[in-house]
Amino acid sequence: MITVRVSAVPLQVKTGRPGWVVVVNNVTAAKRLEENLWHYDRLADIGTLSASMAHEIKNALVAGKTFVDLLLEKHQDAELADVVRREMGRIDAIVSRMLRFVGSAQPKFVALNLHDVLEHSLRLVQPQLAARSIALERSFGATPDRVRGDDRQLEQAFVNLLLNAFEAMEPNGKLTVATKAVCPGPDPTRRKELADQAQVRVTIRDTGAGIPPENLTRLFQPFFTTKPTGTGLGLAITRRIIEEHRGQISVTSEPEQGTTFQILLPALDALS
Repeated sequence: MITVRVSAVPLQVKTGRPGWVVVVNNVTAAKRLEENLWHYDRLADIGTLSASMAHEIKNALVAGKTFVDLLLEKHQDAELADVVRREMGRIDAIVSRMLRFVGSAQPKFVALNLHDVLEHSLRLVQPQLAARSIALERSFGATPDRVRGDDRQLEQAFVNLLLNAFEAMEPNGKLTVATKAVCPGPDPTRRKELADQAQVRVTIRDTGAGIPPENLTRLFQPFFTTKPTGTGLGLAITRRIIEEHRGQISVTSEPEQGTTFQILLPALDALS
């Protein structure tokens, strides 16, 4: 089948009879190219989705394997068993999304306490921190800490950042996780449209090697990584999750001094 495009333009002449110029273009090749590009874009989406799911599964399995090992050592521990069940449930949900070929599941927003989500995320990475003698400093100062969000997705975002911090540090480093209530008002660190809304700020700071300045602007781009075995999707996924929660994420870093990530999320309750 041949696809053509026909266009007609009136011919303006000063003398003689007026006429029309008819242009017939064979756009078959262009049409096929457009269809091919659509298919290639679809394949790229499949590849991105597969890599994204693989990254999330990998993080979940890290926590699952750690706690399974601890369970085997202790033989029986109901609390640890609950953690494993929770993580295995998350793996099942991720695989189900992949099988249904959904680009990203819609978050199930409910009122939650952000400190509870952070505490659970820290428990998942605590064995890795302890194994390398990395000190953990908590400073949960946000009062109140209630936000509206999906606890599993926020947990995934925080675990991504915590694992990044862990991998950036040598033994005997220091990881700081802090929260602070941010009152409405002008603030250069947040978007103008959210300036009149109370927010909760989460700060995750490490004492690792830092990030070179030339890499900071590319840090959240999909597939950008400086790790030999990295997928380059952890921070891209994290930013997507935070933005789906109407929040924002930023990063500052200094080589050999460490890196600081800050997340701002809309507070559910008015701040006193």
